[in-house]
Amino acid sequence: MVGVMTLSDGVKWDKLSFASTLYLYPIIDTLLEQAPLQMRDELRLGLQEALVNAAKHGNSLDPSKHVSVQYAEIQGCYWWIITDQGSGFEIPHGCRVCPEDTDSESMGDCGRGLFILHQIFDQVHWSPKGNEVHLCKRLNRWPGWLMWWQSLRSVKGPVAVG
Repeated sequence: MVGVMTLSDGVKWDKLSFASTLYLYPIIDTLLEQAPLQMRDELRLGLQEALVNAAKHGNSLDPSKHVSVQYAEIQGCYWWIITDQGSGFEIPHGCRVCPEDTDSESMGDCGRGLFILHQIFDQVHWSPKGNEVHLCKRLNRWPGWLMWWQSLRSVKGPVAVG
């Protein structure tokens, strides 16, 4: 299910909801439709990790439970809010530590998946209950000319050089 909602501040958020599954390819494609091509592989990895966590760990792959994603581009940032119907978890601290630099005991509850989220996204915020994550990726990490070129290509199709 895909929908659109506009909040009181005028920001248009798209919303997507799906039954818990690990078949995420078409869902992630939809979530990345507006993202620049140069960012898509990195974002695909991060969103895959977040959605797998929601479906598998949050909803226990129960097909009667849904994962919902709200997403928008706001002032040069892409935002995704991913919510599952699980009971949540206690949010670990220190996920920015590289797993290879520590032994498995010192990582605590922060597995590789949460580490990946913190490496890919500029902001990762969990709800107090632990069943919702807010992910943000800034666009300004990419040179302005690259963003302009990408927008030109998406409007006019492939550009011939020569």
